[in-house]
Amino acid sequence: MTNQPDTENKPAEMSSAHTPENSKATTNNVNQSEANSHQPGSPGILSIFQSVLAAMFGVQSEEKRMQDFETGNAASYIFVGVVMVVIFIFTLIAIVNTILEDAGMS
Repeated sequence: MTNQPDTENKPAEMSSAHTPENSKATTNNVNQSEANSHQPGSPGILSIFQSVLAAMFGVQSEEKRMQDFETGNAASYIFVGVVMVVIFIFTLIAIVNTILEDAGMS
């Protein structure tokens, strides 16, 4: 007998790899690896956007603000804040221009 790979078991292994249970496990592993891609305890990008948006509207809770200061990177919050302010300004400009065009003033 030679040392050849067992090809008879390969199709069975491949077909079992596509079961719903294995797909869920793969999805969970991907989600866990994405969650672990940043530092433990540091907020994710959605959390930063939420914090900046809440701060812009003045509804940020004291607990959340303290959590942001303790675990977050200031540069991330500053960058997201600047981007959101620029988006806000361009949105206001677009709204005013639309109103002026509708009024026939532009």
